[in-house]
Amino acid sequence: MKYSLVIPCFNESKSIPELVSQCKKICNKDTEIVFVNNGSTDNSKELFEILLTDNKNLKFVNVQNNIGYGDGILAGLKETSGDIIGWTHADLQTDPDDFIKALTFFENEKNIFVKGKRKGRPFFDIFFTICMSLFESILLRKLFWDINAQPTVFDRNFYNSWKNPPHDFSIDLFAYNEAKRKGLQIKRFSVFFKKRSHGSSHWNLGFRSKVKFIRRTISYSIELKRRDRN
Repeated sequence: MKYSLVIPCFNESKSIPELVSQCKKICNKDTEIVFVNNGSTDNSKELFEILLTDNKNLKFVNVQNNIGYGDGILAGLKETSGDIIGWTHADLQTDPDDFIKALTFFENEKNIFVKGKRKGRPFFDIFFTICMSLFESILLRKLFWDINAQPTVFDRNFYNSWKNPPHDFSIDLFAYNEAKRKGLQIKRFSVFFKKRSHGSSHWNLGFRSKVKFIRRTISYSIELKRRDRN
């Protein structure tokens, strides 16, 4: 059994050295990690080229232009070779070791979909998650919770069944909904959500970014509902 973790990175050069160091600790002959430089405008590409030269199980994909978070993930997934695959964030708020914890669920079964369940978040972010989870659950008539939590891990056969996944942040909702639509068992486990070590979020920049996120989520959720009907 082989395992693959995709980590998309956009302008995370300050986090990359520590991130690569953490990933080297969990990487072995059965576990590969695919870093995606998702159109960064800082020196992320150069850092990856320097830091990833001594481990063949640490891979690097360069996406020239950033057209969305999901596009970076999809570019990385195409390069994976694992039987069990998934993704997580690059900002050090989630620990790459959480991917290893998620793999324990696959020891006896594959027809499952595993996601983290974030702990230690600010009250406003928890409130926002509750509202969005309720909205998706009511609209799509399936129970959703903490849709954007990481890591997200699943069997390759599930990934191969995807059709027209989104190339933006809606990819988390897409994968979660597909898992429920196909009858996969949803497994959750607690992960500690840390404060960012460097910089600030590239999307969660205040009220306006939240409004933009909500509008896109509502639009894509309605599209998913139409897909489910068909």
